[in-house]
Amino acid sequence: MKKQILIIFVLFCCLSGVQAQTQRAKWMQEAKWGVMTHFLFEWQSRVENIEMNVTKWNEIINNFDVEGLADQLQKVGAGYHVLSIGQNSGYFLAPNPEYDRITGILPSKCSQRDLVADLSKALRKRNIKLIVYLPSGAPSMDREAVKALEWTNGPYPNVEFQRKWEQIITYWSKKWGDAVDGWWFDGCYWPNVMYRGDSEPNFKSFARAARAGNEKSALAFCQGVFFRTVSVTPYEDYIAGEIIDPATLSINRVFDGIVDGNQLHALSRIGAQWGMGNPRFKTEQIIGWTKQMVNAKGAYTWDVPVQINGLINDAFMQQLTELGKALQ
Repeated sequence: MKKQILIIFVLFCCLSGVQAQTQRAKWMQEAKWGVMTHFLFEWQSRVENIEMNVTKWNEIINNFDVEGLADQLQKVGAGYHVLSIGQNSGYFLAPNPEYDRITGILPSKCSQRDLVADLSKALRKRNIKLIVYLPSGAPSMDREAVKALEWTNGPYPNVEFQRKWEQIITYWSKKWGDAVDGWWFDGCYWPNVMYRGDSEPNFKSFARAARAGNEKSALAFCQGVFFRTVSVTPYEDYIAGEIIDPATLSINRVFDGIVDGNQLHALSRIGAQWGMGNPRFKTEQIIGWTKQMVNAKGAYTWDVPVQINGLINDAFMQQLTELGKALQ
C-alpha cells in the first residue's frame, strides 16, 4: 500500500511539473508572434562607426526611446518583445552589482540606466510582454571578465563559472521580478557536459536562478540552430527554436501547441544578419512562415535591427505592420 501511495505521489509531482512548464509559456499561443532586438555594444559601434567606451555606452542607453519602441510594437500588433541584455563585449544594458563585484571591472560596463526595467514599464502599458536574452557563457571579447568568471570555451563543465553566472542572473531576476516574463538563453552548446548532470550547477539550478524573482518566468535554452523544433531540457518552458532559413524548419510531434512538454516556438531574423542589414525576405514569405507556426498553436519571434535610438526603421516596420494585419 505504501509503495502504491509513493508511486501515485511521484506521478502527481511529475504531472505537476509538466503542467507548470506548459502554463508558464501558454500565453505565447495567444500572443502568436513577437519581435526581437539585439541592442549590443559591439554591433551598435560597428553600424554607427563609433568608438565606444563606458561614457558613450551610458549616453546611448540613456537616449534609448523606450516609449517610441513600445509604440512601434503596439502598432504592428506584436504580443511580446525579446531584448538582449548583453553578449560578447562585456557591456550590458542594466546595472548588476554582482557582476561588478565578481569581475572587479571598473568603471562598470553595466549601464547606469536599467533599460530592461524602463522598457518593461512602457510595454506593460500596452499589454506587451517582455523576454530578455542572455548568453550562457562569458563575454568572450572581454578578457578580464572571462578570467574573473573562470570561463573556458568548449565542452567543459565550467562549474565555477556557472556558479558565478547564476549569481549574476539571480540578481537581475530578483531585481526585475514579474517585470520580465521570460528568458532566452543562448549558446547552451554542450548540455550533456555542462547542465545535464545530477549535481549542481545544472539545468535545475540554472532555471532556479532565472526564476528567482518570478516563478512564472518562461525559459528557453538554445543549443544552436536546429531544423526541427526540439526541446533541450524539462527545465525549459518553450522551444528556443533558432533557425537561419525558415523554409527549412520542420514542425513535428506537436500536440495542442506543445512539443515534449514545452511550448512550440521558433526564432529567426528578417535582416541579412542578426540585428543588422536590410530585409532579406518578401513580406508574404514572413506571413506564410508565421501562419504555419500559429496554425500549430506556436509562436514566432522575428529579429529586426534597431537604430541607435532604439527604434525600428521604416523598411522593417512596413513588413511587421503587414504581418500584424495578416494575423489579426
